[in-house]
Amino acid sequence: MSDKNTRREDLPAKQNLLNMLPSEAEELLRGFAVEHGEKPFRGSQVVRHLWQNPAESFASMTDLPVAFRDLLEERFTIPRLALATRQTSSDGTEKFLFRLEDGEFIETVAIPEGSRLTLCISSQAGCALQCAFCATGAMGFTRNLQMFEIAGQVREMKLLSPPKPVTNVVFMGMGEPLMNWKAVDPTLTVLNSPAGLGIGARHITVSTVGVLPGIVALGERPQQFRLAISIHAPNDELRQSLMPINTKYPLASVIEAAKVFERRVTFEYVMLGGINDGGEQATQLAELARECGAFVNLIPLHPGGAGDFTPSSPQQIQWFSRRLRAQRVEVAVRKSRGMDIAAACGQLRVERQGRRTPVGADKDGNVQVA
Repeated sequence: MSDKNTRREDLPAKQNLLNMLPSEAEELLRGFAVEHGEKPFRGSQVVRHLWQNPAESFASMTDLPVAFRDLLEERFTIPRLALATRQTSSDGTEKFLFRLEDGEFIETVAIPEGSRLTLCISSQAGCALQCAFCATGAMGFTRNLQMFEIAGQVREMKLLSPPKPVTNVVFMGMGEPLMNWKAVDPTLTVLNSPAGLGIGARHITVSTVGVLPGIVALGERPQQFRLAISIHAPNDELRQSLMPINTKYPLASVIEAAKVFERRVTFEYVMLGGINDGGEQATQLAELARECGAFVNLIPLHPGGAGDFTPSSPQQIQWFSRRLRAQRVEVAVRKSRGMDIAAACGQLRVERQGRRTPVGADKDGNVQVA
């Protein structure tokens, strides 16, 4: 083996600047600049190209000296998410399928609404929770995403031509974010920080089936991040049949957590024809919502989800929403978006990657709750 090869093997692995907080990256890069005879501000210039004004590569950071860019390339990496498929709906909704370095695929959906652009991002490759009506749960669970893979979905929108200016972010894509708190926690900082993506905390919503340690951890953060809880059934018996996680986190415990969460909570409630859309369920749901002051978001079931469920008719959904309002509950009906591009979460990934054998969260050593 030549000395040249030996030296190459002895080089340390490149550090991923997108998998650390902007403050950590800045401290590291300012020191790196000084170490190589540059002014500290050169390190700060690099940080601006990570999230605020993202660059495709070090070579494209043209405000930096060429020699310094070459040094950065030798020591660091700013990995892209490879865009595998992009679909555009007739209603303007866009769906992106990204390929990760290990060959996994994740989905991201951009939803325009007036001056807002909401990005629905994934936090896991697949999902372990196996909710009966969810296409992602049916595909099985592979692994948690790292911070740079979660926040990178928003970063990639800035790198499109033309870029897509994201105003709101919802953790409602593939996976249960509060079972990946180790990565979601710093991702929230990157999304919100002025040195990161600079999105206001009130414009960032974390959706969960009710993972209690994660709800507590989110509530302990000082920023005004929003919490949405996937209820989908207003009593334990029905919820247990639809959402196996109810065994670990029963409805009463979830409602208690919502009551002590300092900020207003939204209940997500997918409408399943003949299952959870009757008068008795409306009364039970209204009681739960009043108990913790929750806003209720009724979600039409997207064709192409899992199971043999029938969507509630538009008339039934309107009737159900009126029943809730009559019981002093604020309610909205979510518009169905992307109906012509398989926008039900997980559909596009299944088409590309196929289904996996579902595994429980406890079967994967990478699952991290708070």
